Amino acid sequence: MSCCGKKREEIRSAIQFRPVSQPIRRRDFKPALPAHPGVVFEYIGKTALTAIGPVSGRHYRFSRPGAVLEVDPRDSASLAAVPNLRKRLSS
Repeated sequence: MSCCGKKREEIRSAIQFRPVSQPIRRRDFKPALPAHPGVVFEYIGKTALTAIGPVSGRHYRFSRPGAVLEVDPRDSASLAAVPNLRKRLSS
């Protein structure tokens, strides 16, 4: 009967690990959303609505009639076509 331990050792020796020169710092990360402000939408339906932004992939949950959310500007054109969602003018 053969042992798979030798195969594992071969694989481990074939993989070359490089040490990380510097740790990743939190300030090196950029925010996922654009710096410009979002677009505001209001839900005018009767129950609740969850919409998924096709560009950002974000889930927008309008939990009740009259709910207002700020939406990623990249998703605004698609969400404007959703029934019972209305784009609000900025005030």
